[in-house]
Amino acid sequence: MAQQLSADVVVIGSGICGSLVALKLAKQGASVLILEAGPRITRGEIVSRFRNSTRKSDWMSPYPPAPWAPHPVYRPQDNGYLVQAGPYPYAAEYIRAVGGTSWHWAAHAWRVVPGDMRMHSLYGVGVDWPISYDDLDPYYQEGEEIMGVSGAPNTGSPRSKPFPMEPVAEPWAMRRIRERLAPGGYPVVGNTTARNSRTYDGRPACCGNNSCQPICPIDAQYHGGLSADAAEAAGAKLMPNCNVYRLEHDAQGRIAAVHYYDPDKTSHRVTGKTFIVAANGIESPRLLLLSASDKFPQGLANSSGTVGRKLMDHPSTSLTFDAEEELWLGRGPQSPSSINTLRDGPFRSEYAAYRLDFTNISRVAGSTAALIDLGVYGPELEKQLRWRAAHELNVKTVLEVLPHPDNRITLSSEKDAMGIPKPQAHYAIDDYTRKGAQVAKGDFARIAQLMGGTNLRYTKDDDFANNQHICGTLSMGSDPKTSVVDGYGRAHDHENLFVASTGVLPTAGTCNSTLTAVAVALRTADHILSNTPKA
Repeated sequence: MAQQLSADVVVIGSGICGSLVALKLAKQGASVLILEAGPRITRGEIVSRFRNSTRKSDWMSPYPPAPWAPHPVYRPQDNGYLVQAGPYPYAAEYIRAVGGTSWHWAAHAWRVVPGDMRMHSLYGVGVDWPISYDDLDPYYQEGEEIMGVSGAPNTGSPRSKPFPMEPVAEPWAMRRIRERLAPGGYPVVGNTTARNSRTYDGRPACCGNNSCQPICPIDAQYHGGLSADAAEAAGAKLMPNCNVYRLEHDAQGRIAAVHYYDPDKTSHRVTGKTFIVAANGIESPRLLLLSASDKFPQGLANSSGTVGRKLMDHPSTSLTFDAEEELWLGRGPQSPSSINTLRDGPFRSEYAAYRLDFTNISRVAGSTAALIDLGVYGPELEKQLRWRAAHELNVKTVLEVLPHPDNRITLSSEKDAMGIPKPQAHYAIDDYTRKGAQVAKGDFARIAQLMGGTNLRYTKDDDFANNQHICGTLSMGSDPKTSVVDGYGRAHDHENLFVASTGVLPTAGTCNSTLTAVAVALRTADHILSNTPKA
């Protein structure tokens, strides 16, 4: 029998944004119901899957999709869930399960730089945000204190209070990179991360496992599963395996209910007063488009026609080379250090900004596979493997993408196992981003020179890796004609519908989108609380 459920606030999605909004609202006494499409998962089962996986470099292998809540899988083959419309493939990876995709993130918790929020005013490209950096500063701090964030003070992002956490110890390889690049004008700093350097909030300090992606085995690294646990502890009710496929509105356009399928495809209806769409930048616009009606034929919150449009991420190019000294990548966190001096400046009127990020992933497995493919065996394999594992180094760009309307998520004519239209990606990489990648080649060459590099291997000009920082598809703005939500995340078209997602970010900048989305979501929660009548 279909369930009849109701709550003051219904949150769709239990990832880090949805769960932290639910936590904040529940702490103030609201009845909160979180609906998650996927199943519950535990750190123990994820660690077990990772240890038993034959594809250690496939960070999605410990997260198989549920049949009733599919998500994209590309290895060992593409499951076809995210349909590609081109012209450039957008191979997004995300997790539909309690806690969401931050189960397997690198814990990068960057703030934007102020210029990211004033791109049109400063550089004549992109758009301006409807809120200021100062508006976000206290919410950045709130999110950092929840997660236990540390980082360098000189990344271009101002702060009114110090980080709540001291950085994890710098790996030896990153120290040597920093020491050798500094004389050449490249300051290498520790990445801003949500990773414990000491016991914090009941979680232990990082012990140096080199498996932050796909899973920190001891929870030294913050993730959405912890957010979901905290929301439930505060009184929110969380229901997994509830695949929301439609939002229902009343005659006035207010959201009245959501409809979800359980794993047996029985449909259930949930009513509420306030509704928060908190899935990612692909699943959130998909849901709004799926909810089209006679009154809203383009989908909900879409009078502007911009739902799903302005899809952004951070494409990467890279250089792999052999440093002249032994570095032995693989001890400590996987992504510990970067160069941040190219994140902002007048050049952004001409080409994309970027960060330069150094990997610290062990080279043993990859080097072994590459040498065997080359037919190298026996003593020569041991010799070459030792050299590669000790000397090989990789540096990549994290490139800015502009909010182009033609980069978008739409509904496919193909349907998933539940009979729901799949999301479809239309994506291209424009000249602005490509010019940034070309400029970065000069930095790559100089870095290799300073490290005494040999055997330089650049990625091909049209080979951009995806960083899974999905944003822009539900862009916030002051003008209802050109945006989906206002500066508080409230849909322009529906007074009781809010979005808490990376999708609301109007520009992408050069940093991972998670912390900024969290800050915006916490601000949304405050707005909801301040506009809720007291009992």
